[in-house]
Amino acid sequence: MTTTGSAGARPAAAAGQSGAVMRTQDAPRPADGRAPARDPHRDTADAVRTQGLTKRFATGQVAVDGLDLHVPRGAVFGFLGPNGSGKTTTIRMLLGLVRPTAGTVHLLGAPMPDAAGRVLPRVGALVEGPAFHPYLSGRANLARVDAADATTDPRTRARRSDDALERVGLAAAADKRYRQYSLGMKQRLGLAAALLRPRDLLVLDEPTNGLDPQGTREVRHLVRELADGGATVLVSSHLLTEIEQVCTHVGIMGRGRLLLQGPRAELTARRGVHVVVRTTPRGAEPGLAELRRLGLTDARVDGRAPAPADEPTLVAGLPDGAPPPQDVAAALVRADVDLVAFEVRRPSLEELFVELTGEGFDVAR
Repeated sequence: MTTTGSAGARPAAAAGQSGAVMRTQDAPRPADGRAPARDPHRDTADAVRTQGLTKRFATGQVAVDGLDLHVPRGAVFGFLGPNGSGKTTTIRMLLGLVRPTAGTVHLLGAPMPDAAGRVLPRVGALVEGPAFHPYLSGRANLARVDAADATTDPRTRARRSDDALERVGLAAAADKRYRQYSLGMKQRLGLAAALLRPRDLLVLDEPTNGLDPQGTREVRHLVRELADGGATVLVSSHLLTEIEQVCTHVGIMGRGRLLLQGPRAELTARRGVHVVVRTTPRGAEPGLAELRRLGLTDARVDGRAPAPADEPTLVAGLPDGAPPPQDVAAALVRADVDLVAFEVRRPSLEELFVELTGEGFDVAR
């Protein structure tokens, strides 16, 4: 099942496509075309909150198991996990596309699916991949998506479509048929559909799929721009390098369970910060002695470091309460330790993922 555009739009059936989303028949269209009145719970801390969310299929397979997810308002939340970990099933349950076996979902402070009519028009979504009419142009497809939203003003439809196409870099290809689009262009059109109107929450499943490096950078910039504008963005991705650059918070899934979630910087800091000192053979012993005197933990010579044999590498943990890195470097110089190189090494998101799951992870396409 694929979903594009507003999570509250009515699907336009197309031959060979399965683009199902929820109807919003109970959402009245204001005369001035503005979005419907916002939910009274708008100011609650979480834009997305689930409790005990579980999906068990008829085969007995448990795709999502007791998920307690918390996505703070205004966050860029990286939703990570290998294939089959339950990310997409979770997203489908958040948007009301799949009914949970157990548990609850709140979007923007309101219970789902009971409040779908008033909440989903404020949610833009791109799930698994875009689904559009192949023989219509990009502009015509967006017009149909927009027309399916009962809360928008039809008088400004053309302007919204053009603005969205411009925002994702498809203005020059607006009148080209969708079947002639490349994979990256199709992905851009899916993003445009999600951005046809201002959203409080964007749910993007692999938004850089099929994009070249320049397109990936543009999507990264767009995500930052949306967050700076006050939107909450949930990004499901397998590209850890992209997540590390844009996300403020992270949730890691594995085998249907949420293994860890929280602010990205805090999660990676749990592994500890290390200083890495490259020196000369005569500086190794005094260097180790000085690092230990400064209170750095587990100071040692790193025999695995990719450095010349005549430039030993010293590694030591930098615990809370230890001198800051610049003071460590200054102390080594005062102790007459030759400094060939000095580095502060902070743990990466990839290291954290492998530690939690015991699995590798694609970090590039």
